[in-house]
Amino acid sequence: MVADLAIYTIVHQPRRPKLPAQPIPRGATIEEIVHCIFDKAMDERYFRKVAQSSYYPATRMFLDLVRRQGLRLSIGFSLSFVRQAMTWDHQLLDLFKELVAEENVELIGVDPYHSFLFLLDLPAFVLRMQEMASELEQIFGKRPLITDTTEMCMSASLYNALDTAGFRGMLVDGRGQALGWRESTHLYFHGDERPYTLPIRTGRGKRIVSKLAAKPVQNERSQAPYLLSRHVDLSDDVGFRFTNHGWSRYPLSADTYADWIATARGHYILLGWDFETFGEHHRQESGIFDFAKSLPGELLQRNVACYTASQLIDRHQQHAHYLPLPLYPTTWADSGEVDFFLGNSAQQSMFRLMGHVYNMAKLTENQDLIDLAIWLTQSDNLHLIQWYGRGGSEAGVSAYFTPREWWSMGANRLINEYQQVYVNALQAMEPYLPIRFLRRSEKKHVARSSNKATPQLEPELVGR
Repeated sequence: MVADLAIYTIVHQPRRPKLPAQPIPRGATIEEIVHCIFDKAMDERYFRKVAQSSYYPATRMFLDLVRRQGLRLSIGFSLSFVRQAMTWDHQLLDLFKELVAEENVELIGVDPYHSFLFLLDLPAFVLRMQEMASELEQIFGKRPLITDTTEMCMSASLYNALDTAGFRGMLVDGRGQALGWRESTHLYFHGDERPYTLPIRTGRGKRIVSKLAAKPVQNERSQAPYLLSRHVDLSDDVGFRFTNHGWSRYPLSADTYADWIATARGHYILLGWDFETFGEHHRQESGIFDFAKSLPGELLQRNVACYTASQLIDRHQQHAHYLPLPLYPTTWADSGEVDFFLGNSAQQSMFRLMGHVYNMAKLTENQDLIDLAIWLTQSDNLHLIQWYGRGGSEAGVSAYFTPREWWSMGANRLINEYQQVYVNALQAMEPYLPIRFLRRSEKKHVARSSNKATPQLEPELVGR
């Protein structure tokens, strides 16, 4: 029987492209490029809408549950969301800071832009995750030790990258693609801790010194990072099925849900939800807030205690099991396969364009352009076109998140305009290539030298 429970929720807002694609003048400044690519007005409109329906009421609810009912909560924020809150609603950000400051709340580190950078450049991903942890610590006053990747993706390579970045634990979706025959109610790890020595040396015989690996913290990194697996069915009962009138268990009550949790097999349960589950995906009139407010009391009656993610590790690390992770990333999105983001021709073309833009930005060696290119690798840009050429519930979810303003273009033009954004970005970066800058400078130097060498006519002779 399960006696330990952790609740995790993530707050994210994407940076949406401007459609139809806007032409970018040759030689545009980086600020002009950004203005042509991203739809700031649309982002603000969606942000303010979700803030009123979900962010404000749900944060106040969780604050009350933490303070009055002893709820323990783990919460993550993409920097994509945080930057929007800094721009448009400092009061909301202060409210989230107030929640995170509570002793019973743990800050989880998530991919800063909710991007797929890890599929393009794993060392750069490591550095970005380290930078994210430092920036979140500056903003919220707590440094995340547990991390969640974009869409809870996990693979052997991702695990090793996050281990290198210095995290104590990671979240993984508890599907068969990741766990195989194992249950999601147990703690796992993937690191190979057998005592052996490898003579790792460079060609000149010098031992390699890592530029990426975070310095181990005493008592925190003596063991390979732990894997906390999300319970898929119990999470989705609330995240997706709560307002499904066709579901056999509709309407779901807090006491029934608490019974399911208490009678589950294993050591613990980790529930994972989008923050927008409360008020946006399920409207307030659905009863989702009343459900959440009643749940802690129902759990207490069944001797189920709430903990943060780190506390679950503390309580169960002596019983952790080795988990052989897959080569290809698993995800919490719908079917659990990364093909949800790369499964149709439009997504595949888009991902190739993401790679072209990112590599072009790297060639420019301009950090602002590299940052812009990483923004364009946001998973949302692939999620929003998952519906292309498909039907079914997954396509329906994707279509739901696609901005309604775009549908007037029609499906095929929407895809073409979406891809054109990346083509325009790629071409706009070309003038920033160092070699082109050097050639332009050389031509200017030659032109100035030529002008200086040309004899100047006396004023009275000009025009004769």
